[in-house]
Amino acid sequence: MPIAETPRLRPATEADLAAVERLLASNALPLDGVRDALPSFVVAEAGGDIVGVAGLEVCCDNALLRSVAVHDDWRSHGIGRSLVTRVIADAEARGIRALYLLTMTAERYFPSFGFRRIARDEVPADVRETAEFREACPASAAVMCRDCVSSA
Repeated sequence: MPIAETPRLRPATEADLAAVERLLASNALPLDGVRDALPSFVVAEAGGDIVGVAGLEVCCDNALLRSVAVHDDWRSHGIGRSLVTRVIADAEARGIRALYLLTMTAERYFPSFGFRRIARDEVPADVRETAEFREACPASAAVMCRDCVSSA
């Protein structure tokens, strides 16, 4: 499929739920908690289709970066990077203290955004209580953290 247009990033809406869930499922990513967190998700849209997604699941002063996926036909076009950058900016604008993520496959991708690997027991309780952390991702998933606001 030739890439004819640059996808537009926008906040996800309730009408995007089915397309977001299909994209996540096709990338073997968990759907647990997606419906509830959808208002904090960002999608990449091209030609009326959702071609990428990234989510922010807010947990008090912290948040979980989750559900980062790009349609196969649109990979290697910078969409994932744009989505992650946008979600980080959204978290910072909200005053989120730190962003956490779980990954089975992208541990080498996220350090370029300032994420570092941490031990599972370093994650605050509010983040550990999310469905993704408790049930959806296996204990073998890498846990990473990025500070958003300085404590100074």
